[in-house]
Amino acid sequence: MEIVYVYTKKRLEFGRQCNFSDRPAELHVDLAPDDKLVHDFIEKDPCDSGIQCAQEMSEHEVNTERFESESRGVNHVEGGWPKDVNPQEVEQTIRYRKKVEKDEMYVNTILQLGSVMEHCIRQNNAIDIYEEYFNDTTQESAEEPSSAKTINVFRDPNEIKRTATHLSWYPDGAKKLAVAYSNLEFQRSSPDTSLDSYIWDIENPNKPEMTLKPVSPLVCLEYNPKDSHILMGGCYNGQIAYWDTRKGSQPVELSLVEHSHRDPVYKVIWLQSKTGTECFTASTDGQVLWWDTRKLGEPTEKLILDPTKKMNIDNALGAISLEYEPTMPTKFMVGTEQGSVVNCNRKAKTPADKIVALYTGHHGPIYALQRNPFFPKNFLTVGDWTARIWSEDIRESSIMWTKYHTSYLTDGCWSPVRPAVFFTTKMDGTLDVWDYLFKQKEPTLSLQVCDEALHSVRVQDNGRWLACGSHSGTTTLLELSDGLCVMPRNEKVLVTAMFERETKREKILESRHREMRLKERSKSEQGGGEEHADREGEGDEEEEDLVARAEKEFYEAIEAEKKDRAAKEAKRNEALKKENELQGEVIMEEEGEEKVNGHPEKDGGTPDNATE
Repeated sequence: MEIVYVYTKKRLEFGRQCNFSDRPAELHVDLAPDDKLVHDFIEKDPCDSGIQCAQEMSEHEVNTERFESESRGVNHVEGGWPKDVNPQEVEQTIRYRKKVEKDEMYVNTILQLGSVMEHCIRQNNAIDIYEEYFNDTTQESAEEPSSAKTINVFRDPNEIKRTATHLSWYPDGAKKLAVAYSNLEFQRSSPDTSLDSYIWDIENPNKPEMTLKPVSPLVCLEYNPKDSHILMGGCYNGQIAYWDTRKGSQPVELSLVEHSHRDPVYKVIWLQSKTGTECFTASTDGQVLWWDTRKLGEPTEKLILDPTKKMNIDNALGAISLEYEPTMPTKFMVGTEQGSVVNCNRKAKTPADKIVALYTGHHGPIYALQRNPFFPKNFLTVGDWTARIWSEDIRESSIMWTKYHTSYLTDGCWSPVRPAVFFTTKMDGTLDVWDYLFKQKEPTLSLQVCDEALHSVRVQDNGRWLACGSHSGTTTLLELSDGLCVMPRNEKVLVTAMFERETKREKILESRHREMRLKERSKSEQGGGEEHADREGEGDEEEEDLVARAEKEFYEAIEAEKKDRAAKEAKRNEALKKENELQGEVIMEEEGEEKVNGHPEKDGGTPDNATE
């Protein structure tokens, strides 16, 4: 008889099932023996190794789907009515009100609430809980370093990315931001590139609030300051499009191609008019056109930017930026591709008289042009590698300018709340914040917003929110620190003095330069034929030397004036010192006489008791 032992165990107690498969042996690593290591080997006795009680480990990977949130509001029109009462019917609502008002509970509730309300009204009349007790005191803010932090990032939702060419803030508070998207590199544009531009809610960066669908990509886009539902856009093909956000994504009206610009519309500005429907646009075709949204068929007025004042379109300067100040409704300024600013007067009698002055100073296109909100006679231009501040009174040169940067400048604007602060963007993705009361040679704050070129910048009216648009369509929303958006007590006075001083300096240099040119010209005329020819050949070098000499003489005159003041001050101090010494000697003499009179024996005299 054979005894068989059978051991049974449940399957779940074995652990995880092992799936084995037959396969030939594989040689992964072949290490040759090293005789030198034999002497370093030490046998361990006893040798214990636990292999059964190892801790079980597991690894799991989960790839979650992206969740997009959407903000939705509730439009509450009429509520509180029973189902059988239609709030649109006046008779039904009146009948229901009369029925409720007869109810005893209604009367008791009203009487009870009336006593509570009466108590609150009397309390508010007695004590104003919103009263400000410290209005007169100025808050002394601690000097903290200037800074900016990123609040949100709005990305172009399309696969083929485009440049955020222009930004426009919602006119009624910092709620929305309209961004125009366009690919300005015409040769690299793809037929699959989207034409859409978007309006973003600054609280929701996941999805645009509204899509604008133009017939051609938008290069610029502006909210109407009088009506927050109206937007005007300038297209890449030169047309003007007009939107009403209450009527959907399609434009309400378009300008006709034959009456529009021939090049992309780089700037559109709303005019300060009674109707709030007028605007004007600028393009690199050399034209400035005025429009009325009630009739966009053709422009109401036209100006050709011909510096020769012959109104020839072939000689026109290409416009790339515009400036309009509502406090000066007849004046406007145009920044050109050729690096000059054209000052214009709209109400001139003839088209030729509309071009008043020309300011030259940049080596390339002027991408930004804006008057100072506090000092309209001074304006900012951004182009090539510098930003410059000009005065309307001086046409020869700017009164202040930044250093030449290694990277190209692309846009800029003034702070709406601080007269000494302005912002510039560069091709290396840097945002520079300049505070001319704090630093003049270096930016107060330099922030690396992204690793690609920044093309547009816009500050909200409160001065705290700032948006930057990049080459790939990413719009970054920044919040500035208090030091950059709270105006110090005496800033206006200091900025006024600074602008006046620099304007005066440039006027002195300009007049001196003019005088020296006249002297050199008269000398060259007296010198004869050969000397005259040589001087004409060296004209450019002489002009540069004249400017350098004029500046040198100006600074020498300032130094001489400082030395004279110092000498006068030293003489005055010396005279005061001598006067003090003389007064000291007189006091010493008087004290000596008093001592002599009080002790006569010291002078050899006889005391009174000796006489007695």
